[in-house]
Amino acid sequence: MAETTYVEAIRQGIWEEMERDESVFVMGEDIAVYGGAFKVTKGMLERFGEMRVVDTPLSESAIVGAGTGAAINGLRPVLEMQFADFMACGFDQITNFAAKCRYRWGQAIPMVIRAPAGGNIHGGPFHSQNIEMPYVHTPGLKVVQPATAYDAKGLIKASIRDNDPVIFLEHKYLYRSVKEALPTGDYTVPLSKAQVQREGSDISIITYGWMVHVALEAAERLAPEGISIEVLDLRTLMPLDRSSILETARKTSKVILLHEDTLTGGLGGELAGIIAEHAFDYLDGPLVRIAAPDTPVPFSETLEKAFLPSADRVVRKARWLSRF
Repeated sequence: MAETTYVEAIRQGIWEEMERDESVFVMGEDIAVYGGAFKVTKGMLERFGEMRVVDTPLSESAIVGAGTGAAINGLRPVLEMQFADFMACGFDQITNFAAKCRYRWGQAIPMVIRAPAGGNIHGGPFHSQNIEMPYVHTPGLKVVQPATAYDAKGLIKASIRDNDPVIFLEHKYLYRSVKEALPTGDYTVPLSKAQVQREGSDISIITYGWMVHVALEAAERLAPEGISIEVLDLRTLMPLDRSSILETARKTSKVILLHEDTLTGGLGGELAGIIAEHAFDYLDGPLVRIAAPDTPVPFSETLEKAFLPSADRVVRKARWLSRF
């Protein structure tokens, strides 16, 4: 069976939902004739036409506003931000309007905002940020970040079918660096369920996105030393799968919280709070956070490598934690 890349998995998922449901349409900058900055919408204009594949002006606020209006009127828009960094230009529309419609008057907003995020592509401070936390912190939004091609397809399909706004974060480094054989039939991945990507008994690494692969590499390197690592892939950042988080913490009694986002205010702090509040008696060592430093993402390849969390760093911290 042929393997499918992460980016192609997302493209297939959107395509299949557009075939399945005529209310689904895509909208964003350069997505029609050009096929999108990363070619996620390639071929969709020819297949679905200009009424369902809509090029927009360079205005994230207008894209989100138009998408929200379309959702209120019964459509299911899938909006593309060329880079997640630029979502800040639509922040007001996302957080002060789309996210609050259900609370204010019971109005569903079945809208997906796709956002290519993350570093390790040498894109510098304006094209490499991890912007999840303001949206995780906004009631009314769901936030998703798949780590595998299987999850990318299943989660984009589930997000399109959901009746609330979903921020769908796609790690750019994974677009063409990971691939796998996918089922031929229709499937979805639930939006609120984490997955154990590797079973282990000594230390749990709780993570998401590209960092899942960093954690798995570290686990492989630690196995010959007799250190058994469990890797929990959150998949959905809001709502969090608290049951799986606490289950893995209680199982191994030692936890590393790993994310690519900067340390202060990152998801690791919230995860630490959940574990400290509900599983403290099970812990045999301190909760360890591994994240990027509180600086902009460097453009220099050498500096970016030093900035991003690495398997080397995870291995060192895991060795340290295993000695408790």
